[in-house]
Amino acid sequence: MRKNRQYTPEFKIECVKEVLEGNKSEEEISREYEMVHRNIQRWIRDYQEHGEEYFYQEHRGGTGNPYAALHTKKNLSELERLELENLKLRIENERLKKGYMVKGVGANKGFVTFKDKNTKS
Repeated sequence: MRKNRQYTPEFKIECVKEVLEGNKSEEEISREYEMVHRNIQRWIRDYQEHGEEYFYQEHRGGTGNPYAALHTKKNLSELERLELENLKLRIENERLKKGYMVKGVGANKGFVTFKDKNTKS
């Protein structure tokens, strides 16, 4: 099976119609195009719930963390550096509100509660 392959909207619609019209089974299409069977199932569900136009819309973005890439970026602009610092402070603030703080770094990181000083992993 191929990994991380992107399919065009036309290809997805063609596969869905082959299955729904009874010309081929999901398994046949899966083997023929060397693809994961679950993709076809998801495409069929999306087609039935939303129609063909759904495949032509952009569905990525908006739900991820916009600051995730800043953490690993080497040369941050002043604005990006401040946004990242602000995010880290907000996260620390939320942890403190919940009654625990982070001790250690990387694999040695642990969460220490204020009340009983127990380490959680």
